[in-house]
Amino acid sequence: MTSPQQYELSAIDLSGSQYTVEQTGRDGNFRPEYEARNVTGDTLFRTTYQMYEGKDEFPFVDADGTEICRVKAVDTWDIAGDYLLTDSHTDEELVIFDNDLSLLQDTWRLRDADDGSLLAEISSRGALFTLARKILPAGQGIAHKYEIADSEGNRVGSIKGEFALFDFDQYEITLTDTSSIPTEPVVIAAIVIDAIQGN
Repeated sequence: MTSPQQYELSAIDLSGSQYTVEQTGRDGNFRPEYEARNVTGDTLFRTTYQMYEGKDEFPFVDADGTEICRVKAVDTWDIAGDYLLTDSHTDEELVIFDNDLSLLQDTWRLRDADDGSLLAEISSRGALFTLARKILPAGQGIAHKYEIADSEGNRVGSIKGEFALFDFDQYEITLTDTSSIPTEPVVIAAIVIDAIQGN
């Protein structure tokens, strides 16, 4: 059985159970910018969603601007596809984020980059909320909410969004059990999911 600790990044340590991720704005090329903060409000890392045809990338940097990891599309089709998380300091490929394309529910799976074993699953709330976000005039303002489950299907946390009238989403991540999931990939996944599905 794999240990969540083997998926930790070498340059950052997320040992808490509550985090905030927020789209803070857009850069000069109108690309979404995000940051993650701990419970005391300290910035842990930032990224800019670099959108290229079939080669989307997220370079994550720490508060000093040093790259700590990178997420890169390895297989995309619309918002479905595979995204690889690599530790920038060791060049180790850690986790694959894969998405099932669905109009009614968004399900992302975090898998071991080598053997494909399931590490965690992040699923949106029911079909009515997902459909409302897609078809109502102000639907994009309806906050996302996701449930986090471990590899056994046990609920171990949530990602709850706030109403986002101006498209700058903010999420509160609460982990009720950090012993069975890789914390750092889950927090990073929250940003990747929002960026991919919102753009």
